[in-house]
Amino acid sequence: MGRVVVILTTAAAVVACSVATVMVRRRVKRRRKWRKVVGLLKELEESFETPLERLRQMVDAIAVEMQAGLVSEGGSKLKMLLTFVDDLPNGSERGTYYALHLGGSYFRIIRVHLGGQRSSLEVQDIERHSIPTSLLNSTSEVLFDFLASSLQRFIEKEGHESISSQDVKRELAFTFSFPVKQTSLSSGVLIKWTKGFAISEMAGEDIAECLQGAVDRRGLDIHVAALVNDTVGALSYGHYHDPDTIAAVVFGTGSNACYLERTDAIIKCQNPRTTSGSMVVNMEWGNFWSSRLPRTSYDIELDAESLNSNDMGFEKMIGGMYLGDIVRRVILRMSQESDIFGPISSILSTPFVLRTNSVSAMHEDDTPELHEVAAILKHLGVPKVPLKVRKLVVKICDVVTRRAARLAAAGISGILKKVGRDGSGEGVGRRRSDKQMMKRTVVAVEGGLYSNYKMFREYMDEALIGILGEDVARHVVIKAMEDGSSIGSALLLASSHSVRTISNI
Repeated sequence: MGRVVVILTTAAAVVACSVATVMVRRRVKRRRKWRKVVGLLKELEESFETPLERLRQMVDAIAVEMQAGLVSEGGSKLKMLLTFVDDLPNGSERGTYYALHLGGSYFRIIRVHLGGQRSSLEVQDIERHSIPTSLLNSTSEVLFDFLASSLQRFIEKEGHESISSQDVKRELAFTFSFPVKQTSLSSGVLIKWTKGFAISEMAGEDIAECLQGAVDRRGLDIHVAALVNDTVGALSYGHYHDPDTIAAVVFGTGSNACYLERTDAIIKCQNPRTTSGSMVVNMEWGNFWSSRLPRTSYDIELDAESLNSNDMGFEKMIGGMYLGDIVRRVILRMSQESDIFGPISSILSTPFVLRTNSVSAMHEDDTPELHEVAAILKHLGVPKVPLKVRKLVVKICDVVTRRAARLAAAGISGILKKVGRDGSGEGVGRRRSDKQMMKRTVVAVEGGLYSNYKMFREYMDEALIGILGEDVARHVVIKAMEDGSSIGSALLLASSHSVRTISNI
């Protein structure tokens, strides 16, 4: 009997030792995998790092590229497109005007009434709609017929109070968020699509004529009287409310900027017809490129799989369309090299399935258990991950967003350097006699990435102070706005109408 007890005791001890050994091995294996993930995170942080010295080098590169783009066509990655906008709204405009804004993921239609004073601006109606994904790869006729039908419904809502009751033709500004080579305020040809659009037969077509044709086919009494880039509309709106506004940036699906430049600095335009001595220049800064940009393997893979590979490199690092996909690619790689996220999800392998608004929600999740992170990961096919893995995802969002915001700050600082508002007192390509004391400088900013993503805003503001220094940064005002691109385009149309009226007197 005693012998049996000894045998059983020995067997139990052996089993216990075996179980303990297995548990230890599993624990060691989990720790090894976690160390692998921590190593990948450290590698991510290092490759996405944007120290101030690097950012200032980018500022110099952007200012130099801006100057090169003003000297000759094709002389720079920055297109530096002329807009034929030389008179910005000043508050004296009158009348009722319309604007249709085609963006990367939405379109808006508005009607504004101006009473001749800044305080009398009245947005009488506004509609916002998502762009059906089917339109992104459709035809020009389908796209513009869709826009025209939306305009028709908007106008039919006006009823008996409509402007048509006065037998006056409606004037419309078309706010177009894509690269266009303008030939006048009211005309311009498409250079290329961005933000996921791919309607090939439209390259080289006059955008205003395309919309006017669709409007005419529906018998609408509308004149497409202005073609305006969204950044130019934002600058117009900003200047209407604050004359110190000299630049505008859009951080939305994509990103772009414009600014007010002296006409004598626009060398490639020998005889610019302006009365103000300045013109708004559309930079198309999404195409900026420099060896100073912290490009990583994730950026290279995203670019290779995008519709416009080897193009829009800067935009793909800071645009709202792309930040979510960069985060997704990091999570996917960690899933492939470790099982901390469980089996690799087919959903997680789908490009652009993770949107930047989800990145924002995870990044700013302040619940103790990070419930929002868990819900979004579940939607990506990654359920039931432990809290420490959820914290890891928040860190990934932070690293990607911080880089984007700091690069955005470098872009704005590059504009300020070009026009001599960075504290140096002398802009790139400007005469020494232009040296002046630091002035109050307003940069209008619009777009969902900036307005809806608190951490992006905070990181960008922090980087601006770091690049410019506190003494200079206190003179620079970043002014957020909503619907400024659309309203500003209508204001530009009104302003041009006022100028024509005065010139005809």
